[in-house]
Amino acid sequence: MERGFDFLDKELNEMYPEPDKTADPKFVDKLVKVHKPDGGEEWFLVHIEVQGHPDKAFAERMFRYYTRIFDKYQAPMTALAIFTGQNGKDMPNCYTYGFLGTSLVYKYNTCCITDYIDEDLMASNNPFALIVLAAKTALLMGKKPEVELMERKLLIAKLLYKKGIFSKRKIAAVLTFLNSYIVFEDQQINRNFKQQFDQITGKTDTMNIFEQVAEMRAEEAREEERENIAKNLLIDTGLSPEKIASSTGVSLSVVEKIKEALVSK
Repeated sequence: MERGFDFLDKELNEMYPEPDKTADPKFVDKLVKVHKPDGGEEWFLVHIEVQGHPDKAFAERMFRYYTRIFDKYQAPMTALAIFTGQNGKDMPNCYTYGFLGTSLVYKYNTCCITDYIDEDLMASNNPFALIVLAAKTALLMGKKPEVELMERKLLIAKLLYKKGIFSKRKIAAVLTFLNSYIVFEDQQINRNFKQQFDQITGKTDTMNIFEQVAEMRAEEAREEERENIAKNLLIDTGLSPEKIASSTGVSLSVVEKIKEALVSK
């Protein structure tokens, strides 16, 4: 984690099995480059898929991604499928193919959110546990009274603050997910949630958090733009990484990483 990690979503989108079709917005795909803890420049890829509904072509799609990713990077890769639906236990964990004596089996890691016990999630100090708890709560929409679900939503929000161990950025991220993932048809219940949550945070903190998230996203967009400028300068000019870092505001370590990626292509 100290060496950081890179999201390669743009590259993943270019590998989409059906490039002539628009990617289904329900598919949340991530390709992440992470480094091993034993030093050196060795690195590996993690392919993550989030799937919320049954799809007969899902296992084959996982395999197609594997072949395209391996063909592009020729690097060690592991894959994880996160199932967020009620029927996650029935989703496949491998793709098999056979024809005239030729066969293959592609297995990947799976994680089903319904396998986790609510009490364990609430006791965990991992912020992602609260994301899973929110996703599990969303599965109850339409099956339990909205007032009861509001209490569950409020409990998750309280846990964010009561634990006292999460950074403002993590609190903002989890709260934003919670607020957009669990929305009630009864607007009065939505208002009740905000009023009660304001009491927990000290009134106006709720709006401040969402403003912080908006600013974080804007800063990330600005940083991406600066990195693109740095990349173009590396390609088109003979400027040193130090001068490019100074002129663009991008850290020298990031410029070095961009240069390394360009050289390796």
